[in-house]
This record gives sequence, C-alpha cells and structure tokens, in this order.
Amino acid sequence: MSTVRSYYLPEPTPWPILGAAALLAMAIGAVSWINHLAEGPYIVCGGVVLLAVMLIGWFSTVIREGNSRLYNGQVDSSFRLGMAWFIFTEAMVFAALFGALFYLRLYSVPDLASGDSASLWPGFHAGWPTAGPEFKGSFTPLAAWGVPAINTAVLLCSGALVTLASSAIERGNLGRFKWALAVVIVLAVTFLCLQYSEYHRAFTRLNVDLSTGVYGATFFLLTGLHGIHVAIGTVFLAIILTRTLRGKITQEHHFAFTAGSWYWHFVGVAWVVLFILVYCI
Repeated sequence: MSTVRSYYLPEPTPWPILGAAALLAMAIGAVSWINHLAEGPYIVCGGVVLLAVMLIGWFSTVIREGNSRLYNGQVDSSFRLGMAWFIFTEAMVFAALFGALFYLRLYSVPDLASGDSASLWPGFHAGWPTAGPEFKGSFTPLAAWGVPAINTAVLLCSGALVTLASSAIERGNLGRFKWALAVVIVLAVTFLCLQYSEYHRAFTRLNVDLSTGVYGATFFLLTGLHGIHVAIGTVFLAIILTRTLRGKITQEHHFAFTAGSWYWHFVGVAWVVLFILVYCI
C-alpha cells in the first residue's frame, strides 16, 4: 500500500545555526565598535560575511530542492504564508518609524518650545523641519520636487512593469516577462543612483547629515532603510531574471517571482508613504 506524503520534511541543515552565529557576531561587533574597541569593525565584517554565506547557501538549497520537484502543495502554501508574514513584519517596522516621526513632529518638538522647556532654550522655534535646539549651524531641508519626485515616478513605473511581468508569466509569455523584468531592474538601479546623488547633494550642499539633529537622523534612517530594501529587491529580481534565462523559472513554477513581486509592490507603497510624510508634509 502506498503512502501519501502530506507534508515535506527537509533534511537536517546547518544554515539556521550559521545564521544565528552571524547575527550574534554582528551584535557583539556593533557593541564593541560603539565602545571604541579596535576589533569591533572586524567582528561586524565577519558577521556580515557569515550572513552572506548563510543566505547564499540556504537559498541555493531551497532552489535545488524546488528544481528537483521535492515540494508539494503544502510547502507551496507555507512559502506563500511565510512571505506574507515577512512582508507584514517589514510593514510594521516602517509603521513604527513613521509613528516615531509623527510623535516627534506633533509632540516632542513642540514641547521643547512650550511650558518649562521653553525657558531652557529661549528663542527656539518648534516648527518642522528642525534640527533641535542644540544644533548651532544651519541647513536646507530637501524639497519634494526634483530627485524625490522622479524617484517616485520611477518606482511607480517599475511596479506597473512588475504587474505586467506577472501577467506575462501567468500566460506563459516568457519573452515579455524577461524584458519587463529587465526594465524593472534598470529602473531599480536608476532609483538607487538617483538616491545616492540626493545624499551627495544633502552632504555637500545642504548641510544635512546624521549630525543635523532630529531632522537629519529621521531623514537618513527612513530613506536609508528604504534604500536597503530597494537594493535587496533589485538583487532578488536580478537572480530571478538570471534563473529565467537559464530555464529555471517557467509558467508552472514561478513562485520565486511571485514572492519577489509582492516584495517589490511593498517597497513601492512604502516609498509613496515615505515621500508624502518625509518630503511633502
């Protein structure tokens, strides 16, 4: 009598242990670095290398198992649910940072210019953007129009092309899928290059950096974190395009792209909210 496998049981793997060791090394290195220990940066770099090895090895294992058709419907559902929860956690990270920005602008900064706090920093204007009462220099806030507006258009166009690529792969039109994905990658690299030019302008011409009080800290934290997500998504989509060219992504087996498309749409929505809250309001 044959048995029906209801779930997939993976082989024992060292990757979770290696990933945990990498994160521990990065945390220890960061603490050492903050406390001015000479070995801190080297420990952080070692942790980053371990993390990269873990990610490459683990994803290679998953890809190899998928190509061998070892997964069943239960695994496919688990992958989809796991990706959905991952995107949800990322959305909560941005929501927390947007909430912190909201609290700073509506409560913390105004409180510094009212009540007993006003006597500590006489003449401090509590409007936004501000670097705070301790900042002695001057700076120019980054305007919404220009590079930020162009980058918004770039991400919106890339999101539309990802939707086009999704439709193409569902219909089996791999030719349209490949060129749409290639254009998305070009637009993603364009976004990162434009963001770099905006950072260079902020540092060299506008006097905005991480030392520019609360404005500089929140600006670079939010835009930098988003930029990291764009970079990760770009690498992800580039790998998918490479696998497609090698015949590994097909109409029947393309969940890797589906997960990547979800992630990319999340990146686009996060940028639109960031653009409104950081640049426009």
